[in-house]
Amino acid sequence: MSQRTSYEPGTPCWVELAGIPDFEAAEAFYRDLLGWEIPERENSAQLGGYRRAKLNGRDVAGASPVMQDGQPCEWNTYVSVEDAEATMAKVRDAGGTVIVEPMDVMGMGKMAVFTDPTGATCGIWEPGTFIGSELVNEDGTFGWNELGTRDPAAAREFYGKVFGWTVEEQEMPGMGTYYVWKDGESSRGGMMDITGMAPDGAPSSWLVYFTVADADAAVETTKAKGGQALNGPFDIAVGRLAILMDPAGAMFAVMAPTDETRAAAP
Repeated sequence: MSQRTSYEPGTPCWVELAGIPDFEAAEAFYRDLLGWEIPERENSAQLGGYRRAKLNGRDVAGASPVMQDGQPCEWNTYVSVEDAEATMAKVRDAGGTVIVEPMDVMGMGKMAVFTDPTGATCGIWEPGTFIGSELVNEDGTFGWNELGTRDPAAAREFYGKVFGWTVEEQEMPGMGTYYVWKDGESSRGGMMDITGMAPDGAPSSWLVYFTVADADAAVETTKAKGGQALNGPFDIAVGRLAILMDPAGAMFAVMAPTDETRAAAP
């Protein structure tokens, strides 16, 4: 079921496009690609210009303007937690770096941001009145979150201590080992070793996957609207995917799942 009223702790619950230089341009691009609207909210000014992207009237992603000089436009992942302060203590104990201390967001919840020992940035969300995305795993919404790193062993140890995740290894022909983050029987996301795959200067990062009906059409729309196709589209066992970049430089992926993958989505 794609509609959400809550998330289990340790589950990615929200994605956010941060550092948007032009909201009108961003809305036009993601409207054509994913069907979104990104309206200004009554409390946007109180939240530093923050907005929420909507699909069919439901919240699906955050949208934040440039907050400081030199800030890149990028997609961020947030993981739902029971206790933001306790989670940040685990981050420190596990060797991570707290970037934004837990802060209350107008009663909607508490957010914090950290960097893991491999250099990837990740956010957490302790829900109050707001739980995160109201729709997931359907066309136009996020359906997967994947850590790209050059040190999977360090990442496994860190995220195991912070969120209690374990790893299931899967061999992918021609691509090496893929790591699926697990919490019991539930999948929480993935991890790839980007050594030799990403440019030498590319940092570790979390990649957001959006579900689409047609990956090839998504690539053509992206290019027609001023974005770039960085890799793909190509087929893997669970669907057809492509890694893209929007006109402002934010990298993300699109996935057209197989019928079997769609049926198995939580």
